[in-house]
Order: sequence, then structure tokens, then C-alpha cells
Amino acid sequence: MKSIKLSLLAYFLIITTAYSQAFYESYDWDKTPQYNSNNYANENLVAAKDKITTEFYFTTDQQFVEFYLEHKAYYLNSEEAIEDYNKIYLPYDSDSELMVNKARVITPSGKIIDLDDSKILTATDDETERTYKYFAFEGIEKGSFIEYMYVVKRSPSYSGKRVSFQNEYINKNVEFDLYAPSNLIFKFKSYNGLKDIETDTIIETKNHWSLKLSEVKKLDNETQALYSANRQFIIYALDSNTANNTKDITSYSSVAQNLYDFYHAELSKKTKKALINLIKDLKIKDDADFDTKIKTIENYIKTTIYAAEYSSAKLSDLETIIKDKVASDKGLLKLYIALFNELNIKQDMVITCSREFMRFDKDFEANIYLQDILIYFPKTKKYLAPNENDSRYGFPPGYLTDTYGLFIKQVKVGDFVSAVGKIKTIKPVDASLSKDNMVIGVNFDTEDISTTNITLSRAMSGYYGMFIHPFINLVKPELKKELVEGFAKNLNESVTINDSKIDNDNPDLFGIKPIIFNVDFTSDAFVEKAGNKYLFNVGALIGSQMELYQESERVLPLENEFKRTYERTINIKIPKGYTIANLEDINFDNEYIEKGKTILSFKSFYELNDNVLKITADEYYKTNHIPVAIYEDYRRVINSAADFNKVTLVLVKE
Repeated sequence: MKSIKLSLLAYFLIITTAYSQAFYESYDWDKTPQYNSNNYANENLVAAKDKITTEFYFTTDQQFVEFYLEHKAYYLNSEEAIEDYNKIYLPYDSDSELMVNKARVITPSGKIIDLDDSKILTATDDETERTYKYFAFEGIEKGSFIEYMYVVKRSPSYSGKRVSFQNEYINKNVEFDLYAPSNLIFKFKSYNGLKDIETDTIIETKNHWSLKLSEVKKLDNETQALYSANRQFIIYALDSNTANNTKDITSYSSVAQNLYDFYHAELSKKTKKALINLIKDLKIKDDADFDTKIKTIENYIKTTIYAAEYSSAKLSDLETIIKDKVASDKGLLKLYIALFNELNIKQDMVITCSREFMRFDKDFEANIYLQDILIYFPKTKKYLAPNENDSRYGFPPGYLTDTYGLFIKQVKVGDFVSAVGKIKTIKPVDASLSKDNMVIGVNFDTEDISTTNITLSRAMSGYYGMFIHPFINLVKPELKKELVEGFAKNLNESVTINDSKIDNDNPDLFGIKPIIFNVDFTSDAFVEKAGNKYLFNVGALIGSQMELYQESERVLPLENEFKRTYERTINIKIPKGYTIANLEDINFDNEYIEKGKTILSFKSFYELNDNVLKITADEYYKTNHIPVAIYEDYRRVINSAADFNKVTLVLVKE
């Protein structure tokens, strides 16, 4: 759920007096800007000013609103920076009112070019029909500053907001202010080394919290780092109202109860009949096993019900959804829960947020963390992502796992039914369940050793199989053929395909058996003649591998989407009369052990029986979180696969 709001206006309306003036009415930029480009000569882009202010305010007619101000200035010292910032979009929509908007360009010579109203444009998105406004800057030269300021009057958002202060460029003169009526108390938390918000103890007419920094250092986006989650930011949320002694306003307990009441509301007889008829149509038998019932429902909903991008009462009405086969996100979740309840399948609703965005903080309650829905089945300890069509039962989106979430569980006391919300860990899927397994057979042509006949069998399960296995029946035969042959052609475009097929190509087998792609091909790309020797690039048979380089010291931790395993077995029939001179080059053994358990590993080794060489190259990552302290260990393991990819065996005559 992208936004979950509490209705608190009733708490606030006991205020009897309004402020005489909102903060923005007395705020303006300097008539003569004082930005000095000498400080930034070596930078392509710098935020010379970054000010954000928000005020929760009662108007004279007792309307509760929010005034939001942004005042920013950027130094643009490259053509790329000018291209990126010659348009600035404003957070404007039909429910908001633009109170102040102005912008200007300060050229390197000091000339000030004010944007008139003709350069503050309105446009409409053709697809969403959403109207938006933007500043269209002109006259920007390399070395110019652009400066803009706007104030938006909008419906207040106070149950959990994030404000970020760190970017891939330097932020100078950073300011954040939040004002609120004197009876409303907000809570704040700073993340990733940002200093804490300060409380103004001098102002008496309203509450004021602020943050002021002369500079926030730029943060580079490193490989496999979750940049958004690692930036410095604050989160704030309304906590209490001293006027009526209301505390813990932004409380997960209220969210849990409200969501439970909505999604588990008592159904009419007509609706229940429609659900029972749907279950009959799906041929779900009473004696079907637990997983089969869940998978049947999920497959039906994700392949039959169209997920609308907007919401309405009609799109969350179960009878209408079953009849018209169109639903909003809310409607889809209602349908899942209603069907599961009808089949007595116990489940908990789980709300979390993607690790790509930020890490769920179990100690700070704010609705900004409540963005994505999962359904948890205590019996199997598995999850289902109801609003993610590319995900399947048992394999929720990886970034929604290995984090915390709000679990909403039903509780019964006699005839009384309620809900309890509890923060718990969303455990990731085990590495052994997401496997990419390759079995390769190699035979050298008896007439010409430089030509190889190769069989490749590639079995994919878990997250690796999920990209295609549940949808394989929707793929046209000619595209299936192209897909399978692609596994060989990805090794080398010049291969000649002899045969190909897919095993376990039934979508119902996803999560039970791996989908297997089999291809038989011939190639002269892997062996090179060198005098009386042959150089066989055996490592190339596993495909190109990611390689990590780090010229500077690592700053950010790494985050993998999911735990994973790679298994490769290469069986090589050595040509008669030849031997391999450098078998030891096959051997790699790199691992990282934590608390007695190996969590990162790449190992390759060989067995030689007569003229058959069997190479095993296995690799696994049993953790998603790689702190900077073990980055070099992770890099060593990752690079082992890349090093194996370069292994060339030397065949010499006996």
C-alpha cells in the first residue's frame, strides 16, 4: 500500500485560534544573490542552496493544511548538468494550490535573468492525464547558477514522510524546518550518520524543529549498493496532541486494526455465493494439498484478473471483480483474502517496504515504511506477493525479504475478533532454493580437435526460474526455440545448433521442479591450435561472469536481491593420444566463513578417470547483506568465477 493515512482532523479542530501569518508569507530569496562559483570550480554540479520547509497550519476558517516550500540553487558547470536541470518539475496536482513560484538564472558574469510567467509551464501526461507544472530555464551558460523557489498549499501529510539531504553532488547551505501548531508534537529520526533534528525552545506561538548544515558531502553510487537506502535522510511523523492528551498517533496498532477491518469485513450472502462458485470453477478440491490451493488461486488471479492502475469503489467490490475480471490493488488483495478465508487457509497480512528504498526500522513507527503488501502463511512459512505479477508463491520480490515488516494477525477472544500488529523479520528464501545448474558435456571432433560438440543442460529454479517458468505456456513455439538456443549463442554467436528442447515446461511445476533448457551445438570457437598443442577455453563454457573492481576504498555496503546458488559440472572426453598439461589451473578455493559457517563460496576442482575429465565449479551466496568490513572477501569470491571463466586448458600429445 503506497500511502496509508490516519484521519486525525478531529483531534486538531479543537484549536480555536489560527496563526496570523504562515512562515512563507515573510520568506523570500536575496534580491542580490551571493553565490560564489570559485568554491566549486572543479565540480560539474553543486547544490549551492538546499532549503525545505513545511508547516502544518490552521487557516482563519479552521482548515487544516500544509504549506511546503522548496528553495534551491544549483551551480551547473557542464553541458550534462545543464541538460539535466534546464527543467524543474513542481509537486503540483489538482488537490494542491501553487502559492509562490519564481525562478532565475545567474550567469557567470553576474547577470540575473528572471523567469516570467511564460516560462512556468503546465503540461498534461497523455497516459495518466495528470497535470504538472515546471520551470523552463533559458539563457543558461556553463558556470551559471539556477535558482528557484515555490510554495505549495496541499492536504497535510503527517503520518510518515522522508526528506533526503544527500546526493551524488555536494549539497551546500542545507536547511530543513518543520512548523506545527503548539499542540502537535512531531517525532523525528536521522539516518546514515545525519545529525539529529533540533527543537526550537524560543518560539512560543508554534512548534518548530530544524536542521542546518553548511555542507552535506556527496555520496557516490557504488556497484551493488542500495543508493536510496544509504543516503542521509530524516523521517518525521506526528506523534501526539497535547490539547487532548492523545499519544502515539502514528501507531501501527491503529493501522493493523483498520486494515484488518477493511480486508476481513463480513461478506454478504451474495458475495459468498460468488466466491463458492469461483472455487468450483477453479476445480479446487477439498482434499487438495495446502500449496496446490494457494497456487491455483494465485495463478488464476495473476493470469485472469486485470490489475488496474487506479482505484475506485467498483474495483474493490468482490462481486464486480469476479464478474468483470478487473480490480485495483485493494480489490486484488480483498479477493485473495476472501478466497483463502473461504477455504480456511490461515494467513497474515504483512506490510513492509523495499530494501532498495530504505531499510524498515523496527524501532520507529511511521507509515512511510508501510508501502508493499505480502501475504504470509504460517503453516508453510512462505509468502505471496498479491500485487506483483512477476512473483509467485514462495518467492516474493527479493528486496521485500531479509528485512522487517508489520505482521497483522487475527486474534479471537470468545466471539470477539480483532487484529494485532507485530514487527517481525521477513526471512529470505534459502540459497539452495534459487539455483542455476549447468551440466555440460564436451566431445572433440575426431577429425579436427579444434571443433567441439557440446551438450548444455541448464536447470533453473526459484528466483532464476521465476522469470520464465510461470509464463512458459504463453510463449510461442518459435520464441521458445529462440529462447533455448540463446543459452548456447550467449556463449558464442557462431555456434551451430543441432537440437534443443525444454523439460518441465509446465507452469504448475514452478517451485516443484526446475525448468530445464537443453541444447546440443557444435562450435570451433572454444579451441585454438598452437603449434602441436590445442588451447581449450573451458572457462568460457560457463558464460561471462561479473567482475568487481574497486579503485578507491569501498564506502557503501552491498545488498543482493536474493540468496543464490550456482552449480556447474563439465564432463570432457579427452581426445585419444592427448593429455592436459595444466590441470591445476582448474582449482579455485575461495570462501568467507562467519561464526563457523561458510556463507560465501566459489570452489572448482576436477576428477580424472581414464580419458574423462570432470570439472565441478560451485558457487553460492548465503547472505544478502555484505558490510564494508567483508567487501574484499566478497570481491574475492565474485572474482573467482570471473577468473575461472578465463581458464584455458592446454592439450598436448602424450
